[in-house]
Formats: sequence, structure tokens, C-alpha cells
Amino acid sequence: MEEVKQNPVQEAKPERKKIMLSGIQPTGTFTLGNYLGAVRNWRQTQEDFQCAYFIADLHSLTVRQEPAKLRKQSIDAFALLLACGIDPAKSLVFIQSHVHAHAELGWILACYSMFGDLSRMTQFKDKSAKHADNVNAGLFTYPALMAADILLYQPDYVPVGEDQRQHLEFTRDVAVRMNSIYGSVFRVPDAYIVKAGAKIMSLQEPTKKMSKSDTNVNAFISILDEPNVIVNKFKRAVTDSETSVCYREGKDGINNLMSIYSVITGNTYEQIERDFAGKGYGDFKKAVGECVAEELRPVRERFAELTADKAAIEAIYRKGAETASHVAERTLDKVKKKIGLLAK
Repeated sequence: MEEVKQNPVQEAKPERKKIMLSGIQPTGTFTLGNYLGAVRNWRQTQEDFQCAYFIADLHSLTVRQEPAKLRKQSIDAFALLLACGIDPAKSLVFIQSHVHAHAELGWILACYSMFGDLSRMTQFKDKSAKHADNVNAGLFTYPALMAADILLYQPDYVPVGEDQRQHLEFTRDVAVRMNSIYGSVFRVPDAYIVKAGAKIMSLQEPTKKMSKSDTNVNAFISILDEPNVIVNKFKRAVTDSETSVCYREGKDGINNLMSIYSVITGNTYEQIERDFAGKGYGDFKKAVGECVAEELRPVRERFAELTADKAAIEAIYRKGAETASHVAERTLDKVKKKIGLLAK
């Protein structure tokens, strides 16, 4: 009897990996807040997403910079991304100013950005107040450049903290506006909100976000701080007059420390409360400091290795710029054709 052959089962095509993009300014060493709230999560998303990360050096120009210092900070920031686990073999990593399409699309999008929308941007108001002697046009129109940074790569998601939602909403508005005029131009990206550890607070003023611009060096942890420096900063962390390690309203300092400890160890607040029941704040602060120091140890070591070989770093960011330019030019050419600019 002849064997009945079954129709072969066709394998389903693998689903397209979602694209995720984010950038960070080269304004000094990342803080623990940058690391836990952003960079650490970027490393973890590489397996699930098609990722692109860049050093936003053009954005830093809205504030006067020392040229030599900016160049060093840009290289250091790039090396830190790699040291934190961003893998150029898995993710697109580049420096913003090396991809000319960013500035060109930034101008085009500025022409589709409403004055009222730009004037309402919180960061413009804050920086205008902080740098009253240098309220420049770039500071006002930077959201258009930020929109270009994002839309060039047609991402599905942009990882943002709650305080950065306004930036992404502006980008989405511009994308929708151009799509409504010219048809399908841009993918409209969604926010990718990281819940745990998304906002790490100052160790000295726990109602304020941790910032590397804080004049009190004990208020923030640099991810390149030595272990003893890290532990000592946590020992000096502001808490409250109680002694119980528990998470509740009115205990901002302890809540912040518990959040940091939870993100790094994976322990829940309930577990932390049980582990430190009957122990004082001193024991808990020391434990948090030690776990942070150990978490950052491989980053410090890898950063030292990378910055010792400038040629290798240069080769990586040049390759990244080449690939990023190829991707970005496709979007830019499409936009230019849609709006009526002549092809070269």
C-alpha cells in the first residue's frame, strides 16, 4: 500500500523583533540612578529587542561646553555604555554627531513643530531659569532634534522615566502630524516604562532625584566610585528618627535605600523588612552600600580596560556610525521625497 504523504507543516516566519532606542548625554559619569533606571535595563533588553543606543552630544551644546572636556566625556560615556553591558554585536551603538541625518531631520521637524508646544516644554523652562544668561534657540528647539533622534530609526519603543514622558509625547505629536499630511512617514513610538528603580533619589535629599550636578558629592553615587567611597556615602545617607527598616509614607530616605537594594538583589520589600527586623539603620545602610559596590565592580573594571585602548573604542564608534547612517539615511530620504525636496 502506497504511503500517504502528509503536507509539510510550514514553519511560521519569526516575528520581527521590536525596535527600541534611547540616548544619553555625555555630561559626566553616569550616576547610580542612570544605571539602575536606564542603562542596566538597556543591557537586559538586548536579547528581546533590536536596540539602538547613542551618545547625545549635540544636545549637550545647549549649555556652553569646554571643547576638550566634551570630547573626553563623549568617549568616556561611550565606553561606559559598553562597560555596562551594551554589546555592539547585539545593539547599534553610536555617537549622535557622527550621523548627519540627525541634524538635517531635526531642522525639517522644527518646521513642523508648533511654537506653543515648544514653549510649554518643562525642560526649556527649567534650563532657561538655570542658565538665564544663555537662553539660546537650540535650547528652545531641542525637542525637534530629539524627535529626529528617535524617528530616524523607526522604533517601536523608547524607554523613558515618568519625568521624560513629555519629550516622547512631543515626538509622537510631530510624527502623527507629518503622517496626517503626507501619509505613512514615521512609526509612532510608544513609551517603555521601567517600573522598579526607575527613579533613584538623592542620598542627602531623598525627595529629589539623584543628580550628578548636585553640589553635595555625598548625594549621588557615580558608577565609577571606588567601593569604600560608595559604602561611606551610603553610611552618610539621610534617613529618619525611627529605627525600623520598612517601606511606608514619610520614610523617604529608607524608602529610597530599600528601592535600590530591591532592584539590585531582587528581594521584595517584605523580604528586606524580614531580613533586617531588629537591626538598626547602620546595618542596613552598610548592606546597601556593599551590594551597590559589588554590582558596579565589573563596570569599573571593564571601563578601565576599554579606556586603556583608545584605538579599539574608536573602531567601535566609527563602525556604529556607519551602520546608523545607513539606517537613518533611508528614513531621511523618504521624508525628503514626501515633503518635496529634490533628490541628489
